[in-house]
Amino acid sequence: MPILRGRVVPLTEVGELADGVVSFDGPMIDYVGPAMEFDGELPELPEEPPIILPGLIDVHCHGGGGYGFPETDADGIAAAANFHRDRGTTTLVASLVSATEDELRERIGLLGAAVDTGLLAGIHLEGPFISEHRRGAHDPERIVPGDPDMLARLVEFAGGRIVAVTIAPETENFDKLADVLADANIVLSLGHTVADYEHSVHAMKRGWRVSITHLFNAMPELAHRDANFLTAAMAAAGRGDVVAEVIADGVHLADGTVRMVFDTIGADNLALITDAMAAAGMPDGRYHLGVLDVVVQDGVSRLYDPHGEGAIAGGTATAADVLRRTVFHAGVELTAAATAAAATPARLLGVADRVGSLRAGMNADVLVTDHHLTPLTVYKDGLAWNS
Repeated sequence: MPILRGRVVPLTEVGELADGVVSFDGPMIDYVGPAMEFDGELPELPEEPPIILPGLIDVHCHGGGGYGFPETDADGIAAAANFHRDRGTTTLVASLVSATEDELRERIGLLGAAVDTGLLAGIHLEGPFISEHRRGAHDPERIVPGDPDMLARLVEFAGGRIVAVTIAPETENFDKLADVLADANIVLSLGHTVADYEHSVHAMKRGWRVSITHLFNAMPELAHRDANFLTAAMAAAGRGDVVAEVIADGVHLADGTVRMVFDTIGADNLALITDAMAAAGMPDGRYHLGVLDVVVQDGVSRLYDPHGEGAIAGGTATAADVLRRTVFHAGVELTAAATAAAATPARLLGVADRVGSLRAGMNADVLVTDHHLTPLTVYKDGLAWNS
């Protein structure tokens, strides 16, 4: 029976505990509270207590450990998922990139098997109904106008395994696409767009669960005399109408920008993500993201370009890396950063009754770190995880 003692950040009304205990016997948590109130044998509290957090939740991840979800085989899918779980991500959504219908069906079939075993929490389709003018690391030949029939076929084929789809508000047949997702209880994620303000405001009211795909990236910059998608997205997130994804890795966003969105929008409306691709945790070199060639230099992944000016192509950080940078570089308070790394994405996925916080009756998905937020032990369903 694991009895974990340290600085507990439960992300509940209990609040942070300087000397707390989390205990579980099996897959469910049975106690979270002050050590002095725990009815059992207590382990000693080290001079530098560990930090005990809910397992991290990443709703936008293209791979890691040398394997990418858009292009690898079943063994690679398992290796990528295990890479992230080893490092504290206990709930992971596998993201794809724009592709043909046949290619997406093949990917969904492979990833779906990992969803069925619990290794993945679901599938995210990033595209293909996005703007070619803000395509980022998407193959322009695989970006297509909005096709509700195609989306409906993919959703039916996936059988409940798709949890989010990124769509540009200006794509053709947007409202019909949104209806397909709403009917299937799938998150409508808005991004890779040049939509004007009016289309953006309309789109953000079209779903019962709406997110913004990697805020600031693959969208127009904030312009005070030209309200646009970003203007609408920040306002909607500030009101709590949408959840905005944030890649706080020091590459996609400056640390000061991360601090700004936490201070203005609030952790309850932000989801820290990695947007990681195959190169996460790997040395610099050549990789793939879908069908495109990627070069990683100094830990930054970009589409191959002979002049080194290719678009950023996903991230190379883990969720724990992103959490650590948010706290120690952006200066965000730990409870707020952890809320965006676990509780808010759990709510977005509709699983906050099981994961994303620490309280009795929740799944025993727990991350134990040192005081630098470096992962020490990961528990998934009450078991110490070791891939």
